[in-house]
Amino acid sequence: MMDKLRAADARYDELNNKLSDPSVISDNELYRQLMKEYKNLTPLIEAFRCYQKAESDFNDALATLEDAGNDAELREMAQEEYSDSKERMEALTEELKILLLPKDPDDDRSVIVEIRGGAGGDEAALFANSLFRMYTMYAQSQGWKIEILSANPTELGGYKEVSFSVVGDGAYAKMKYESGVHRVQRVPETESQGRIHTSTITVAVLPEVEEVDVDINPADLTIQTYRSSGAGGQHINKTESAIRIIHNPTGVVVECQEERSQFKNKEKAMKMLYSKLYEAKLTARDSQIAEERRIQVGTGDRSERIRTYNYPQSRVTDHRIGLTLYKLDNIMNGDCDEIFEALRLADQTAKLLKQKD
Repeated sequence: MMDKLRAADARYDELNNKLSDPSVISDNELYRQLMKEYKNLTPLIEAFRCYQKAESDFNDALATLEDAGNDAELREMAQEEYSDSKERMEALTEELKILLLPKDPDDDRSVIVEIRGGAGGDEAALFANSLFRMYTMYAQSQGWKIEILSANPTELGGYKEVSFSVVGDGAYAKMKYESGVHRVQRVPETESQGRIHTSTITVAVLPEVEEVDVDINPADLTIQTYRSSGAGGQHINKTESAIRIIHNPTGVVVECQEERSQFKNKEKAMKMLYSKLYEAKLTARDSQIAEERRIQVGTGDRSERIRTYNYPQSRVTDHRIGLTLYKLDNIMNGDCDEIFEALRLADQTAKLLKQKD
C-alpha cells in the first residue's frame, strides 16, 4: 500500500508542476485532463500527508520515551503523544484503504433517472410523483440541474412513468444505488375505510454518456413522430413534435415529448438512447468485470426490492443494508444524504472485504 501511496504522491507533485506550465495552461483539453486527475488525487494525497505527519509524531514520541529516563513529566507528555499519533495512524490507514479502492469510472457523470409505476395503479403513479419530487429536491440541495426528458402523467397528479436527467458532478456516485423496486405502504386518499395499501414503483439510474462511449449506426434506428399528449390524452399541441426512437438490433425504445420542438425532443431521446445502450454494454461485458462493477449492497436489478416507505409509521427501511430511519417526511423532502452515505459506506466495506479474500 505504501508503494502505491508514494507513487501517487510523486504523481501529484508532477501534476502540480505541469499545471503551472504555460504550455499546458494554453492547451485547454490537456489542462482539463490534468486538472481532473489532480482533483481526483487530492483527497488521497491529503490523507497520506496527514498519515506521514502522524507517523513522524509517533516516531518522535517513541524516541522521547526511550530517552526520557526518570523524567516523569517528559515521559507523560511523550506517552500522550505516542497514543494520540498511533490512533491517528490507525484511523488514517483505514481511510487510505478506502481511498485506494478502484473508482467507478462513471462516478463523475450526470445521470438519467427513469421512474415507472408498478403494482398499485393510481396509488403507484402518485408515489412515482412523490419519488420524482424527492429526487428533485435532493438534486436542488446539491446544486444540480433537473430536466424532464419524458413524462406520462395521470389525471390524479401522478406519473405512469417519468424520465429526467440530473446534471451535476458526481450525480451518479450518489444516486447509482437507487435502481430497483421501491415499495410504499400508506392509506390512499381515495380509501374510505382507512386501509393501508401497498404499491410499488421501479427506478433505473443510468450514467449519462457521450456519443463517443457508444457507437450507434443511424441505419439501425427507426424514428417515429407523433402528437404530444397530456393526462387523459388531451393534446398539448397539434403538431407531431413528439419523438419515438427504436434501436432495432436491441429493441430498446425511447420517447420524448417534453419540448415543442421536434429537434429538441429528438436530441433528448438520443441522449436517453445512448445511456440505455451504454448500460447494456456494461452489463454484457465479461462476468468478472461485471461482478467487480456490480454494486456490492445490491445487484442494481430493477426487479430487486430495495426500500420500503411506510407512511403510518413514518419509517423508511433500506432492505439491502438493514437501515431503518423514522424520518420519512424529511427524506421525502429531499433529505437523502443519510441513506445515500450509508449505502456508499456499505459498498466500500464490501469491496474492502472482497480485497482481503
